[in-house]
Amino acid sequence: MGKQEMYDKLRDAIVNQDINGAGPLVQEALDAGFTPFEIINDGLSVGMKIIGDKFEAAEVYLPQIMMSAKAMKAAMEILDPILAEDETSESVGTCIKFVQEGDIHDIGHRLVATMLGANGFTVIDMGVDVPNDKVIEEVAAHKGEKLMLSGSALMTTSMLGQKDVMRLLEEEGLRDSVKVMFGGAPVTDSWIKEIGADATAENAAEAANVALELMKK
Repeated sequence: MGKQEMYDKLRDAIVNQDINGAGPLVQEALDAGFTPFEIINDGLSVGMKIIGDKFEAAEVYLPQIMMSAKAMKAAMEILDPILAEDETSESVGTCIKFVQEGDIHDIGHRLVATMLGANGFTVIDMGVDVPNDKVIEEVAAHKGEKLMLSGSALMTTSMLGQKDVMRLLEEEGLRDSVKVMFGGAPVTDSWIKEIGADATAENAAEAANVALELMKK
């Protein structure tokens, strides 16, 4: 089987919500010599993006998204232990990862958390629908560490909460102690600039690269 053919099969397992087939397919790809990064970046996350775009366009609904997420979870259950083994011993920094209050879309969020972990970050996953004050508390608790805050929002309404996060960081005197990165379908570079955050990224793989660059600054 050609590389692209395998990527397409991995992609389709997510798009078609193949909960039972996703895991065995990942194992098949690993046995064929594909790396976890290739499997995630070129296969699984492509499928997640397609499903995310379809959801935004109201072509699929929450039940389908949840089923795709379960297929993704089944795939990641095989990849997570391998990624954990590959982690460098020295952490490049601590990343507090959360999904904005009012939003329960955790697929992209989980993907980014996985990629950050695989790239040497210590990831604190706060989960979904996280109130801003809880986010600020978590940042304050880790002040002094090499710290990054990464928030996701898939809806325009929840995205607006990112502005409040930035305001609260300023008010609490925490802004200078943390790099801030936001992602999600509605998030743009101009929005990041407007609210005074540091960066955004198109996808999970890029998010890991951007995060690593931010930590060097």
